[in-house]
Amino acid sequence: MSFFVTKYTGLHRVFRLGTYVSIKQMQPASGHERRYASTSEENRRIPKIYTKTGDKGFSSTFTGERRPKEDHIFEALGTTDELSSTIGLAREFCIDSGHSFTDQLEKIQCILQDVGSNIATPRSSARDSHIKKTMFSSQAVMELERWIDSFTEELPPLTNFILPSGGKSSAALHVARAVCRRAERSVAPAVRSGETDPEVAKYLNRLSDYLFTVARYAAVKEGKGETIYKRPE
Repeated sequence: MSFFVTKYTGLHRVFRLGTYVSIKQMQPASGHERRYASTSEENRRIPKIYTKTGDKGFSSTFTGERRPKEDHIFEALGTTDELSSTIGLAREFCIDSGHSFTDQLEKIQCILQDVGSNIATPRSSARDSHIKKTMFSSQAVMELERWIDSFTEELPPLTNFILPSGGKSSAALHVARAVCRRAERSVAPAVRSGETDPEVAKYLNRLSDYLFTVARYAAVKEGKGETIYKRPE
């Protein structure tokens, strides 16, 4: 079950593989106190995690269009969610190892939420208001490039093919890199058809380079050797 959350003024939208549930923020109580929940457990309204709207194999995009769940839009959404999950797991290993770039990984996970929102808004059925809310900025790509350049300056030149290795942090980041490549491939059909912003594909392409670079950086900082590819005898 995949979720992409975007926050707008007075409204939270929770994307569940393309479908969304709107949860209105509670209005301030009279006076100076802002009340977010009833003091009575009986009156508290908790939205259910299940919607039952996808039980027949169809789901909705942000634009309200119903599509089969095997549609390339939902395939791209699911793979992007998987990517964020693998980065989250890698980040936990990196936190345990005391790495300095964990805040970057968290920010990337947040940006992947924006990637999901853009994918969930196919241009073929989107209105201008949809496009405006889910527009993806090229600034995120440039930020990745700055981070890559900074880490590369501290790494030895790459002269051989390396195998995913270098400790738990590094290996987990390599797994995330491989999933990122798959996410990029899953988004490609939507970009070619004009349904998804090309900047999304560019971001995923650059993100895989970042994950490769930061995986090597993690191995170096932990003093772990990288496993060099050797042609089997």
